[in-house]
Amino acid sequence: MELRQVRYFVAVAQELHFGRAAERLHIVQSAVSQQVRRLEREVGADLFDRSARQVRLTAAGERFLPEARALLAAEERALAVVADLVGTRRSTLRLGTSAGLGDHLDRVLDALASLAPGLRVQLVSAPTRERLDRVAKGELDAAFVRDADSDGADGLDADKAGTDGALRHVPLWPDPLVAVLPAAHPLAATGPEEAEGVDLAALAAVPLRLTARRTNPALVDRVLTACHDAGFEPVPVPGPPAGSLQDNLAAIGAAGPADPSWTVVYAAHARQLRTSRVAFRPFRTPLTLTTALAVHRTAPPACLDALLTACAAAAHDLDP
Repeated sequence: MELRQVRYFVAVAQELHFGRAAERLHIVQSAVSQQVRRLEREVGADLFDRSARQVRLTAAGERFLPEARALLAAEERALAVVADLVGTRRSTLRLGTSAGLGDHLDRVLDALASLAPGLRVQLVSAPTRERLDRVAKGELDAAFVRDADSDGADGLDADKAGTDGALRHVPLWPDPLVAVLPAAHPLAATGPEEAEGVDLAALAAVPLRLTARRTNPALVDRVLTACHDAGFEPVPVPGPPAGSLQDNLAAIGAAGPADPSWTVVYAAHARQLRTSRVAFRPFRTPLTLTTALAVHRTAPPACLDALLTACAAAAHDLDP
């Protein structure tokens, strides 16, 4: 049994989707499937039920999951002991992140490299709740998170994440959201008449492809609230729940004019996505989420000042 197999198993168990797990691990889906199969052969039992449309844990998988998490926790503790012994732990920043940060993350890392050239940054991608829990437990030094407060206030209180007030949240910058539409859709036009952006109410009859709330609660809540404020409840896309963002973009781009759909992404992420089959359009009434940095209230990282200075520099460089 290899630890990477255990790590892949835990990722799939959390996502209940091989594609999303691969996206989170930054590897191809076939590698995740292959290693999980090898793990199943090693333990002598199927850990996932793949017969239904949705991946589910088997009884063996349910029993194995807490032990798998314990193995990974033991690995982290073992590495930490050695790091403390050789005095390298304080030079590593374990930073929770997500793909949606886009080019904001690049600016933060560039600024941090200038401010603290000896600091090693370990990026950890995980769902929001897991990032917050790991900061509270000391397994991460800090984590980027988002809040559905469009005014940019610090509405991210730790109790929401079940961390019992252990965390402090520092607001960093507002993240604009943009609509994703088929490139040929009339609302995707970019002429002078459309310069003000897409009127959200104009999308009322177009089915919405939105990620599961457990994956990104702040984004889902912000979009659904905005639709409600615009006077409509979004039409869901028929069929199983939305898959990965890439799957959604492909589905939106492949649909004909008679069967359009739409979704929402962060503008910073949209700038890194390359596809000619969809269009990214701002909303006429801007939609934003606040990006904040979550740190432990009583045991923040030693490099916190440098990290916050780097984040401030990144925010200053945002497009007007």
